Amino acid sequence: MEEKRKHITENKELSILESQENQLQTLGVDLLKWQNARLHHTDAYDNKSLIVRRGQEFQLKLMFDRELKDNDKVGLQFSFGDKPMKSSGTLVAMTLRSQQDSQCWSAKIANTNGKECLVTVASPADAAIGKYLLCVKTGADVYKPGNTVYLLFNPWCKADAVFMPSDAERLEYVLNDTGYLYVGSSEKIFEKPWNFGQFEEDVLDSCMYLLDKSGLKQNFRKDPVTVSRTMSALVNSNDDAGVLFGNWSGNYGSGTSPLAWTGSATILQKYYKTKKPICFGQCWVFSGVLTTVMRCLGIPARSVSNFASAHDTQENLKVDIFLNECGEKVDKLTTDSVWNFHVWNDVWMKRSDLPEGFDGWQAIDATPQEISQGIFQCGPSPLKAIRSGEVYLPYDSKFIFAEVNADKVYWLVKNVAGKDKYIKLREETKAIGKNISTKAIGKNMREDITAQYKFLEGSSEERKTMEKACSFLRCSDMVDARLSSSPLTAGIQLKTDGEKSLWPGNPIDLKIIVNSTSAESWTASLTASCQLQSYTGKVEANLGFIKQTVQTEGKPAIEIPLNVAADTYIKTLASVEDELLIKVNIIAEVQETGEKVSDELTLAFQYPSIKVEMPETAKINEAFTCAFVFKNTLAIPLEKCKLYVEGLGFFKMEIFDEGDIRPGGIFKSKIICHPKKAGEKKIIAQLNSLQVKGISVEKIIIITE
Repeated sequence: MEEKRKHITENKELSILESQENQLQTLGVDLLKWQNARLHHTDAYDNKSLIVRRGQEFQLKLMFDRELKDNDKVGLQFSFGDKPMKSSGTLVAMTLRSQQDSQCWSAKIANTNGKECLVTVASPADAAIGKYLLCVKTGADVYKPGNTVYLLFNPWCKADAVFMPSDAERLEYVLNDTGYLYVGSSEKIFEKPWNFGQFEEDVLDSCMYLLDKSGLKQNFRKDPVTVSRTMSALVNSNDDAGVLFGNWSGNYGSGTSPLAWTGSATILQKYYKTKKPICFGQCWVFSGVLTTVMRCLGIPARSVSNFASAHDTQENLKVDIFLNECGEKVDKLTTDSVWNFHVWNDVWMKRSDLPEGFDGWQAIDATPQEISQGIFQCGPSPLKAIRSGEVYLPYDSKFIFAEVNADKVYWLVKNVAGKDKYIKLREETKAIGKNISTKAIGKNMREDITAQYKFLEGSSEERKTMEKACSFLRCSDMVDARLSSSPLTAGIQLKTDGEKSLWPGNPIDLKIIVNSTSAESWTASLTASCQLQSYTGKVEANLGFIKQTVQTEGKPAIEIPLNVAADTYIKTLASVEDELLIKVNIIAEVQETGEKVSDELTLAFQYPSIKVEMPETAKINEAFTCAFVFKNTLAIPLEKCKLYVEGLGFFKMEIFDEGDIRPGGIFKSKIICHPKKAGEKKIIAQLNSLQVKGISVEKIIIITE
């Protein structure tokens, strides 16, 4: 009996040893990075790991210690987070012989060749995006190669919420790593070249760090609505030590001036390295970085500029502007403002959380202006909802609707018996939300998308939209006000004549023209002021004003000169590190009737240009020289000049300290470029000085293999 038990025990031990000897073991994993990257449109990322898009198959090759048998059990696991669990969706496990299901992850054997096995993996079109770790399980053996797999949104997949049907649109809004941000004013729009750089080194890891920092649970990482809203909060630093610290003070000595940035990559790379907010940003920088983050994660995105953009803090669709008796704007009387331009973002996605009809472009904004649900975040708000006045729909549609539709109300503040009296001068119903702009698809030019945000001013559709929106806002009298306007008895009209652009160092020479359509004689008290303001409407300096009494006496036109010497504004230009512009406000009060007429003019500065000298074509791994030449054609010296240059695929941002440049002076700076990637590439340069800010230039070069 004892011999029989001994024999059975020996057989079991022998069986275990044989089983261990036959146990399949994984020796290696080839993620077939380049093959998968080309098929998933991720080959441009400067990242050594596998990057794939959800809802689309990818392949990997497993290497075993022996040939695969039919009874071998092989499983794959993908996990993310510190404590991955199946119950939370942060651990995905599948066997190679599992049935494929479009709603779940699956893996199947595509081919075997000796000890190698080609495996096809499929993720669902609503899988959580993130940074997954891969391991291979064969029986009791678990192989952890340390391979990271990045999973992104997929605009090429019809089942993905961010699906975009047009190849040209995907090329522009997902794959294009350069573009333009539009700045200036509605009268004079400037293009600001910008390197989005979503494929540059560490940019993807920076985005993944932001995702982890957000604390979004797995189920919310599936949803582009939640992800885009979260990123609008994380790109600013106000609540969560996010990417950019906003600063509109005009003093940027403790960081980088917002005007100095030429692209997003340097900002995100610095943030990823330090894990601290980068100083400093303003609206176009926030928008540029958010475009980069969205495109990097696979959400189609574009930067959008709204000219004459309202910041309505009272939800009444009115922005109040107060002028004193000299015609000068008084900032302290209102929290409302009109920005000459404001740059935000549109992202493309389905809105399954809303009623039908609101898919497509959604507005989001990372500039910290107003608190939404407790933190500084904004959107996504459907453009179709903004256009149709459906301002009750999430998120922040009321605020964005006001940015493009508010009325501009001018008030005169008069001192009467020691107290301020507020007299309404005029209400402009068509002054807000002009020339809404983005880069055109496949072209280096501006596209006007105003019609995507609002109906034509004065149209019946616009009136219906306003009626609908006002029913949800504090502006019940607004539609009637827009329709009612009574002609003035005196028929006084104001306009200005002169150059609408000004070279720094030149005097301001304008003519105020007073016209009267009435044959009668009228006496008008005229006041005109001239101020230096930032693009957000902040008054930096009062440059002077004039007061004069004029009599029409049947004259067709009366001309009144408004002259300001250059010395009056040059010192302020040099003391404020923002790009400024000149605002002229004119008020005329008819003494006989008490009627008041007012007008406003914006003057932008214009600057000498930078010339870029480099070949039109070059080859990979063959160095070439790029030179930047600048001549100061102004009548004033430019002090503390700095040149910022950046070339994606050539070099990271470089700074040249050019010192002071006298009138007529020239500098020439060179940089050696080493192209690493083929295709159309851009080099961007930006020049800042104490007196002049934001001189931009770009140069395109074709790199061949």
